[in-house]
Amino acid sequence: MFSVPMSREKFLPPSGLDADFWSLRFVDEVSESFCVRKNVPQPFTRVTDRGVMATVYAGGGYGYAATADTSSRGVQAALQRAAEWARATARYAIADSRKLPRPSPRGDYASPSVDTALPARQEWYELLERESLEAGLDPRIVDWEALVDVRHATHRLVTSEGGDVVQRFRFLYPSLGITAHADGITQRRSLNGDRGICQQGGFEILERFRFHGSGRRVAEEALELLAAPNCPSGRMDVLLAPDQMVLQIHESIGHPLELDRILGDERNFAGTSFVTPDMFGSYRYGSEHLNITFDPTRAEELASYAFDDDGTPAAKTWLIRDGILERPLGGAISQARAGLPGVANARADGWNRPPIDRMANLNLEPGDATFDELVAGIEHGVLLETNSSWSIDDSRNKFQFGCERGRVIEHGRLGHIVRNPNYRGVSAVFWRSLARVGNADTVQVLGTPFCGKGEPSQTIRVGHASPACVFTGVDVFGGED
Repeated sequence: MFSVPMSREKFLPPSGLDADFWSLRFVDEVSESFCVRKNVPQPFTRVTDRGVMATVYAGGGYGYAATADTSSRGVQAALQRAAEWARATARYAIADSRKLPRPSPRGDYASPSVDTALPARQEWYELLERESLEAGLDPRIVDWEALVDVRHATHRLVTSEGGDVVQRFRFLYPSLGITAHADGITQRRSLNGDRGICQQGGFEILERFRFHGSGRRVAEEALELLAAPNCPSGRMDVLLAPDQMVLQIHESIGHPLELDRILGDERNFAGTSFVTPDMFGSYRYGSEHLNITFDPTRAEELASYAFDDDGTPAAKTWLIRDGILERPLGGAISQARAGLPGVANARADGWNRPPIDRMANLNLEPGDATFDELVAGIEHGVLLETNSSWSIDDSRNKFQFGCERGRVIEHGRLGHIVRNPNYRGVSAVFWRSLARVGNADTVQVLGTPFCGKGEPSQTIRVGHASPACVFTGVDVFGGED
């Protein structure tokens, strides 16, 4: 069902193609969605998306052309259009394509258990209905939904230099969200956030995150929030759970380190970055406890792969080590423009978009503290779980984030639950307040399938693995009901 779209013999360029280099990136993706809302099965959806992107280097320029016609004639026409664009725009190119790498990658990649069977459609609905029935346990539960999205994809990259890569993926996004309301107060509780559970693999993902039984468990937490007081306000220590850490990493490290953003490409749409090229190699981004890696090699993580969409081999790379900024998130073209080393992160969200600099798997390496030790080290603070809102300025510096659930910490002990917890800070100083990092037992592998960027817009899959972390002197405040 997910076979490679075309045989390599048909990839020969048409006669008369004036090009220094060309590549073809075929994408064949099938998405399926199963959902039960308030005990009512929602319509099953299945979408197939298939096409090819042609990239051509010619005369110092580079051009792209995409088509849903994957016949030999359609592919050749796309190559010709891309070559015409390359020559027509060569004098405006931000990098001379004659100096860019001409990749010749060869290899394969497959998600864990990519070929193992998944439940049939009826079984999916029965599983979700069980959780939905358990979730609706109280009249104060006014809305609830259980769903699973499944994505299968085959990506093939072929280049004029002999490159031929086939990568097969399977992504699962199980999700459960519950809204409770009483006496004018509304609270929402979810299982690790909206689509926060998203990994490569099979049914084991649901077992890994205790999806079975989550309906009742999450509903009880939503009801608990209705009775909880508002989060206290003031300067205090904060223990961020992994399902909030992933948002903190994403917004205040991932996006600021994208090299095309640093070079100004995103200024008109998603903003710039407080990071500048001269910071790499010397800037103290965080405390000595901050160690951030770019790692597309962790098998179960959402954005793992063997090669990026330009054909650069993927490898684990340190971006921040002991708090010092070492390397940006920049693919081959951005590296050539900036004269800086980068990573294999040229990625596109489909066949009709060119690759740009994107996060893939951006992880915070674990420390040595158990969860109990993290709590015990806090005299006055709050544990914050599961992102519910985010706001950050257009240079990815000043931020304000809200969470679904908080828990007061006093004298090294966890206390009562609080609702509407929020905190704010400045990226350039917040990470320097990182005081302690949880060990591997506190790590969760999460992410998002909805990272937006680019003109024209692209929405891509990003993975984040993080332990729980303690930050000192954070500005915390309660919200409105």
